[in-house]
Amino acid sequence: MQRIRIGFVPIARPTFDLGLARDLTARVFAALVGYTVVGSTELVMDAAAVQSRISELAEARLDMLLLLQASFADSTMALELARSLDAPLLLWALPEAQVGGRLRINSFCGVNLAAHGLRRAGIAYETIAAAPEDPAAHVKLRDFAQAAMVKRRLQGARIGRLGKHPDGFATCLVNRAGLRSRLGVEVPQYDLPPFFQRARATSRERIDDLAESLRERLADFDAHNVDETRGTLGAYLALDELAKDEELDGVAVRCWPEFFTDLGCSACGAMSLLSDAQTPASCEADVNGTITQLILQWLSGEPAFGSDIVAFDLDADAATLWHCGLAPLAMADPAATPSATVHSNRAKPLLMQFPLKPGIVTLARLSEASGGFRLVIGSGEMLKAPMAFGGTSGRIRFDSGAAAVMDKLLGEGLEHHISLTYGEHQGALEMLARMLGLDSLRL
Repeated sequence: MQRIRIGFVPIARPTFDLGLARDLTARVFAALVGYTVVGSTELVMDAAAVQSRISELAEARLDMLLLLQASFADSTMALELARSLDAPLLLWALPEAQVGGRLRINSFCGVNLAAHGLRRAGIAYETIAAAPEDPAAHVKLRDFAQAAMVKRRLQGARIGRLGKHPDGFATCLVNRAGLRSRLGVEVPQYDLPPFFQRARATSRERIDDLAESLRERLADFDAHNVDETRGTLGAYLALDELAKDEELDGVAVRCWPEFFTDLGCSACGAMSLLSDAQTPASCEADVNGTITQLILQWLSGEPAFGSDIVAFDLDADAATLWHCGLAPLAMADPAATPSATVHSNRAKPLLMQFPLKPGIVTLARLSEASGGFRLVIGSGEMLKAPMAFGGTSGRIRFDSGAAAVMDKLLGEGLEHHISLTYGEHQGALEMLARMLGLDSLRL
């Protein structure tokens, strides 16, 4: 995973206790482990120092700007830095001991002034008010930094759309202009017939090598029609090649009926392999689903999965997530051996079949159900459970309860695809929504 680049600027005023300000600044700087920090602990206290720091940071391709209020200062320097550096802004106020005598740094009041000035200027920011080593502060810093990294990476991201969404699937409509203006994402279009030609032209040797590696990972690999299985493998290799050639960050594929009728195989296994290699793929040409998977993948550093919610068991306070067989193999329950199977409706391979592994998961969806973009966010625990249906499935207990999620899903008319990855990433998603100027909706 790429290291997040933080621009670091401590501001102060000479009439306050600069010794304490420098000590606190050094402690904050030392605590920024795991990041690439651009800047220094030298206090910025006048307009000339501000301009010097701006020159240093302007070409650094920052993910975020951390403005540390090392002591009180008016909002002038904070506003100049925020206006000059195009990066999400985090303000950090420092506490001081209340033991009588002099107010030594008055950091909080300085951040209050900065926040007011930024708000009036229409500049977004987040805040921390905590000691340098406060664990909660570093959780918030991590969430902010990850969200800022995702925001930067979305600018110029490319999602290849193969074919168009099926009739009646308004959940998979693509809003190219909106995605470009709100997120910076481009959606190049590709037709299926030329892609099928490319898949058929994949070399036998490459397909043989891939088949040999999958025999070691999948039970029943050789139990299905050989030519149809090889068709799916050729489709995966062609998708992977297309992504590399066109510099695509993900793909959204019209998987039916043409994969079955024209190419003679299933797309599911190809998309599973692609997502497993961290080039996220969605079926039914669901561009927003692929973007959501990409966001979750960048946050977690692991593959993401675009799923349907197909059943609710309100008595057990649980729900079932399922798809035909395109979940990444990394999500398989280690106690179960994944197997190769055929599509439940079309009876053609190659699909992946396994129960999802237990663990904490974060769910999300870049949604347009309300007519504009929103980020839907949820969380829960994937339970250890047997397969509910053929393909890839998991039984989940939502943190907000099954009944509440079902009511929200149907009452809001949300899309039928929801994406998930393992781990807790809700804080970063909430911050990302604010950075992008999107409303968020909790499941």
